[in-house]
Amino acid sequence: MNTVAKVSRFVGGTFSLWVILFAGLGFFLPEVFSHLKGYISLFLGIVMFGMGLTLSSADFREVFRRPLEVLIGVVGHFIIMPLLAYVLALVLNLPPDIAVGVILVGCCPSGTSSNVMTLLAKGDVALGVSIASVSTIIAPLATPALISLLAGRWMPIDGGALIKDILMVVILPILLGVIVKTLFKKQAEASTQALPLVSTLAIVLIVAIVVSGSKTKIIESGMLIFAVVILHNVLGYALGYLFAKLFRMNEGKRKAVLFETGMQNSGLGAALAAAHFNPVAAVPSAIFSVWHNISGSLLATWFARRAEKESLEASKVS
Repeated sequence: MNTVAKVSRFVGGTFSLWVILFAGLGFFLPEVFSHLKGYISLFLGIVMFGMGLTLSSADFREVFRRPLEVLIGVVGHFIIMPLLAYVLALVLNLPPDIAVGVILVGCCPSGTSSNVMTLLAKGDVALGVSIASVSTIIAPLATPALISLLAGRWMPIDGGALIKDILMVVILPILLGVIVKTLFKKQAEASTQALPLVSTLAIVLIVAIVVSGSKTKIIESGMLIFAVVILHNVLGYALGYLFAKLFRMNEGKRKAVLFETGMQNSGLGAALAAAHFNPVAAVPSAIFSVWHNISGSLLATWFARRAEKESLEASKVS
């Protein structure tokens, strides 16, 4: 298991590189991945099951210990990213399928790697985990409602079908993970060493499948989608930070809210898009998955270096 743990840590630590690699493979070798489209929900379910294995009672105690701060983070997430997506779709006059895809990823819960970025940035990890957990739990209601409200301008939305899918590919696997951890605690804790490897493999396969199925559209409007995704993500970070600052949160908490706001569960976006809309609608989610891990890593590194510099300067003064 030691070898598996080492490989898993390496793969988890180089996650962004693997996402980029598999996105490239999906683009240049579409025939390898396109036939796996029906497995997107399964791969996402595996990631969510892993999340369930890592959840603990401490994560939920934190929600009750400081409910207002968690509420601020969750509300900020489900207001800022969906509205940003809607405004970008309108202002840039995006084609219907792409507009729905951008709004879809904007309405998803917090991303699976946001907590890692908060940790690297020396932010309030406990708050970040709580915000991510709550946003994921309420996603079966919040995500379909927001998609129906905002994306209905471009095409009809079946909210009931979206609720069913989110329950099946997100909530059920998480619950199963929690149950397995409760019943087989030692085995579950041992298996978590391999989780970064398994989760990374599942996510990069989702990205490769989506890219392989939308190669033509990416060639036609790739730069436009890239620009929208980058704007969406970067503005999400900025507004998330300012939203936390508005409520006078300290720097560590602002970092947590920033990453929980700007990083999305793009795997869920891709799964929902592939199941309910034109395959092109999944492209923003795939690109978001690549980009937000790059931007998140860069931003977290910058925050960490700034914190170290400030700490060094403070020690010199004292």
